Amino acid sequence: MNSLVNGFYRISEWITRLVYVNLLWIAFTLVGLVVFGFAPATAAMFAVIRKWVAGEDDIPVFKTFWGIYRKDFWKVNVPGLLLALGGYLIYIEYAILRSQDSMVYYIASFGVIAQLILYFIIVMYFFPIFVHFNLKSFSYLKWPFLVGVGHPILTIFLAVVTNVLLYAVVKTVPVLLVFFGGSVTAFIITWGASKTFSKYEQATE
Repeated sequence: MNSLVNGFYRISEWITRLVYVNLLWIAFTLVGLVVFGFAPATAAMFAVIRKWVAGEDDIPVFKTFWGIYRKDFWKVNVPGLLLALGGYLIYIEYAILRSQDSMVYYIASFGVIAQLILYFIIVMYFFPIFVHFNLKSFSYLKWPFLVGVGHPILTIFLAVVTNVLLYAVVKTVPVLLVFFGGSVTAFIITWGASKTFSKYEQATE
């Protein structure tokens, strides 16, 4: 009976944690007017979750979140805005090519799809690497690519799990995205990505 109660308590505790950090993520994204708030809020969320994955369950969540958000606001916004610009340009390039009638343009659009896949890999690993390693700004764009391509099975696994989970939530109970969408995705990616970091710690010093 005690084990059942303890198990229920632990589940409730984790649900509360994930909801809390997800709401902080949304709130501080809005505080930064979305454009400037998204990257630092996401980095702060990943920093909190990184500590949980490492077994640091009793950290002060708000203090940790706010500390990373404030300290790394501009540091993460530089590569973050570059990523946003890169994604926008890839989308425009794809839309232009697909709008053309020529078969040459249609075939060329598949090259853009390849760019989009590589872009997705960089975005997926960017925040776990940002909160784990101390790098120069543009290295935060290089290392996600190296880690993602260097571990293709893990990358595919994380991409499939997170996208299937988000798709299922959108199709069933979309309101759950407000409470868990960011935090659960960040937890899964951080858990997977952290398995590889010991191999790269010396190389990134």
